[in-house]
Amino acid sequence: KDKRSMSKKLKFVDVFAGAGGLSCGLEMAGLECILGVDSNKYAMETFNINHRKACVYCGDITKLTNKNIMKLTKNEKIHAVVGGPPCQGFSTVGTGNPNDKRNTLFLEFVRIVKLLKPEFVVVENVTGLLAKKNEKTLLNIFQKFQVLGYNLDVQVMSSEKYGVPEKRRRTIIIGTRINKVPIFPKITHDVILAKTHRPAITVGDVLLDLKTKKGHLINHDIAAAQLSSNLDKRRLARIPEGRGIRYEKDEKAFFTTSLKLGVNWSKLKENRFRQTKYFRLDRAKPSPTIMTHRHSYYHPIETRYLTQREAAKLQSFPNDFEFIGPMSAQWKQIGNAVPPLLGKAIGKVLVKMYKNQDLNNCSETKSCNSTNTSIKQIREKAFVYQQS
Repeated sequence: KDKRSMSKKLKFVDVFAGAGGLSCGLEMAGLECILGVDSNKYAMETFNINHRKACVYCGDITKLTNKNIMKLTKNEKIHAVVGGPPCQGFSTVGTGNPNDKRNTLFLEFVRIVKLLKPEFVVVENVTGLLAKKNEKTLLNIFQKFQVLGYNLDVQVMSSEKYGVPEKRRRTIIIGTRINKVPIFPKITHDVILAKTHRPAITVGDVLLDLKTKKGHLINHDIAAAQLSSNLDKRRLARIPEGRGIRYEKDEKAFFTTSLKLGVNWSKLKENRFRQTKYFRLDRAKPSPTIMTHRHSYYHPIETRYLTQREAAKLQSFPNDFEFIGPMSAQWKQIGNAVPPLLGKAIGKVLVKMYKNQDLNNCSETKSCNSTNTSIKQIREKAFVYQQS
């Protein structure tokens, strides 16, 4: 017998999986990944090496037939289909571009849900999905799943509220066929509400702990994190922790005349840089959102960029999670990932909903579908984080 068939864990398929940050988190919560799907070669190599029990499909999702999906999942019962399908092009007929490739990709995600009939659906996307201009897109997404019998809700989840040492906001849609109302994780960490929550995890809390249990350092390429320009080194050496150059006053405070950037500040829009330059992370705070390249931020106290391992640690990846591919591919995988600890929080509520499923399955009658809820109400309820 296949070992997996003996397991009583909730099983899931991760579509548009990237390197597998969401899968990593769901597995931390006790779920089991059966299949990862993505077209990116290096991301799928990373996924494969870190999810050894799961099958992997790397390629064009439109060519992944239903028959092949059943073969790859070994006809096992799948409890959740999760992932980050592109959504922004998906709006009601006549208003969006029907030829937008993102429409096709989102419908492929729906096709897999329809085929596998999981109890749960989790869709992860950028916060822009909840912008007013995307109302029709969001409404159409809700309707697509409601027709299949899912009750949905959406929230913007901010990762530092769930133990991730990084501020990253993602739109999370949770759908369920076995509960009247989807539930979302309760906030566990907060910068402001320290009396009722654990304090947010900071850059300093995690950057000293980068080794695996066996004492190895993976993807921690210090040589590649060095600055190639002597001028950049001299400039960065003068920047205090947690600071950078955004306004003229910063340049005056930190740089000598020979180090100045040669910028006419009065001609810049709003007299400032759009993004802070030479920005050092602050060990006393969570990191800003980790980007898909190493040039956004610098080490808090050393005169260099972050290594891939340090960036992955700020995303809450375990130290033994290995990234495959050239440096640029590794950074792209890290910057695009769902932070695993955010995935873990989501995984825990899926387990909770599964245990507390409604016996009178409401999706049979559609009586509790939220089709009548206006998209305005959905959007207003979605932003639950406090501004910090």
